[in-house]
Amino acid sequence: DVQLQASGGGSVQAGGSLRLSCATSGFSFDDYAIGWFRQGPGKAREGLSCIASSDGTTYYADSVKGRFTISTDNAKNTVYLQMNSLKPEDTANYYCVAQWIRSSAGTREICRRYDYWGQGTQVTVSS
Repeated sequence: DVQLQASGGGSVQAGGSLRLSCATSGFSFDDYAIGWFRQGPGKAREGLSCIASSDGTTYYADSVKGRFTISTDNAKNTVYLQMNSLKPEDTANYYCVAQWIRSSAGTREICRRYDYWGQGTQVTVSS
C-alpha cells in the first residue's frame, strides 16, 4: 500500500526556516513524481513543488521560487522541502503527494494533480 508521511512542520517567525520531510513507501519514484501541495485558510489547494526523478523535471510555484528547494533521497524513499525566508502567507497545511507520470502527459503537467496524498503537516508563520 502507498504511504506518504509528512513531518517537520511547526510555528516560526517571518523570515525563519523549516525543513519538511516525507517518508514514502509502496511505489517507485521511477513511476511517480513526488512533491508538495498546500492549502491555506480560505485558499484553494495549490501545487507547490514537485520533482520527477525519472527525467529530472522540477516544478516550483511562482510564490515560492527562490525561497524553497525540493530534493529527494531515492535510497531512503524520502523527499524534502527546505523552506527559507518564510512569510505569513506561507501558513498552510502542507501535504506530500505522488503523481503518476507513466501516461501520455508524462511530466508535462507535473504538480497539476496528484494520485496519492498524505495527512499533511501544519506550518504557521507569524509576523
